[in-house]
Amino acid sequence: MEDLIITGKIIGAHGVRGEVKVFPLTDNARRFLSMKKCYLTGAKLENPVETSVVSARIDRGNVLVMLDGVADRDKAQTLHGRYIAVSRADAVKLPKGRYYTADLIGMTVTDDDHGELGKVCDCFEGGSGHILEIKRQGKKNLLIPFVKEYCYEVSVENSSIRCKLPAGLYELYE
Repeated sequence: MEDLIITGKIIGAHGVRGEVKVFPLTDNARRFLSMKKCYLTGAKLENPVETSVVSARIDRGNVLVMLDGVADRDKAQTLHGRYIAVSRADAVKLPKGRYYTADLIGMTVTDDDHGELGKVCDCFEGGSGHILEIKRQGKKNLLIPFVKEYCYEVSVENSSIRCKLPAGLYELYE
């Protein structure tokens, strides 16, 4: 199966004609408006099923999507909890210094002062930007702001992030 990137999660049905309500997992929900082909999949990209997007529109922060073959509310409701993904080839090309969350997950994080911290297990939106959750062996997970000031080198090719943690952050988790 080709390399897929999750762009949204189906959170319910909308109306009676088969539209699904999608919570966008991308920084720009308008990307759904030009989407032609996508995959319905699980959270770990398991069992992807290719489908076509008939139409899409923005509604109060969510996206209402009409998928090919989904013609009524009952069918739309069966998709609740599924994810919408696109192939990497169809994904929007990101500018330098921007990364897909899928690329960050699993990267090894090394701090200048404390050495290897662990691997990125999650990346989520915080109050003032993205936060990386670092899984550490035998210790509680470490949360660090994903900003250039702290995470100064990201290498997708080497699956690594070099950082210089702010004073006291590491000690909070020890």
